[in-house]
Amino acid sequence: MPSSAQAIEAPSTVSRTSADPAFSADVLACFRSPRRAIPARWLYDLAGSELFEAITNLPEYYPTRTETALLERYCGEVAAHGGAGRAVVEFGSGSSVKTPHLLRAVQGEHYVPIDISGDFLRDSASALAADFPELAVHPLEGDFMRPLKLPDAVAGVPKLGFFPGSTIGNMVARSSVDLLRSMRETMGEGSMLLIGMDRIKSPDILIPAYDDAQGVTGEFNLNLLRRINRELDADIPVEQFAHVARWNDSYARIEMHLEAQADMTFEVLGECFSMARGETIHTENSHKYGPRDARLLLRAGGWTMCHEWTDPDDWFALILAEAKPFQTAP
Repeated sequence: MPSSAQAIEAPSTVSRTSADPAFSADVLACFRSPRRAIPARWLYDLAGSELFEAITNLPEYYPTRTETALLERYCGEVAAHGGAGRAVVEFGSGSSVKTPHLLRAVQGEHYVPIDISGDFLRDSASALAADFPELAVHPLEGDFMRPLKLPDAVAGVPKLGFFPGSTIGNMVARSSVDLLRSMRETMGEGSMLLIGMDRIKSPDILIPAYDDAQGVTGEFNLNLLRRINRELDADIPVEQFAHVARWNDSYARIEMHLEAQADMTFEVLGECFSMARGETIHTENSHKYGPRDARLLLRAGGWTMCHEWTDPDDWFALILAEAKPFQTAP
C-alpha cells in the first residue's frame, strides 16, 4: 500500500490550450444557429463547479441528500453484489463528497476520479487522499464523454464505475447511450457501474430544485456567460440575461435557459452575433426516469441492471449494472 505522502499521483491530463478548442467550437455553433444551445458540461469550470456544490446543499435541491442517504444505507449491499475490492472509477467526480461511502464499503486499493475541471479535481482528490491514506488516488483530467485510457496502475484490477447525481439526465437519449458505451469501453467487459437516476415526479417539487429562492442556480447558469467572456474574448452583456427553469413534460425533463431581457449584439472570438429580447440559450437538461426507462437506457448502453435501490418516496434510484458480454443472438 502507498503511504499517505504517496497516495495521490499528479493528475493525468488531456492536452489543452488556454481556449479549449471544443469549448470554442460549441459556443460558436450555438450562436451561429437559430436554435441556441450549449452542452451542459461547459457549465463546470472551477467557479461553476463550486457553485454547483453550493446548489447541492440548498433546501430545494433534494437529489443530493436523497442519494446520499441511499449510499449510506446500501453501499454495503453494493459491495456484496460484486463491488468488493474493485478499483472505483468516478466519472465527473466534482468534490467527491459522496464517494467515501462507496470507498469504505468496497475497500479497494485504487480510486480514479475523472473530471473536466482540473483545478477542482486536484483539490478534491488531495482532500480525499488525506482521508484515505491507504488508498492510491489517480486523478484523471479529461472529458469522460469519450473513451479514456485509465492509469496503468489499475489496468489489471476489476473496476466499479461510479456516476452519481443523476448526471446522466443532463444528456438527451442518444448522448446518454453514447456515454454509457464510452464508460463500458473505458472500464472494459466485466466491469460494474453504480449510477444514480432521478425519478419523474411533480413539477411542484422539480422546478424549485432548479430555480432556488436564493438564486444560486441562477448564478451557476449565468457563470457560463462569464466563462465565455473570459476565455473566448467575448463581450456578452451578462447582466441582460435571466435564468429560467422549465418542466418539459413531453421529454420528461427540466430545462435550464438563459433568456435575453433586451435586444443585444455582442462579439465572440471576433464574430458578431445578435439576440432579440425573449430569445434563450438552452444550457442544460435534467431528464427524469421511470423504472422501465432506466432499464432500457442501460441496456442500450451495453449494461445489464443487477440491482436497484430507491428511497421510501421513490424520488431517486441507485442502480448497479454489469458490462456483460455482448450476445450475438437472442
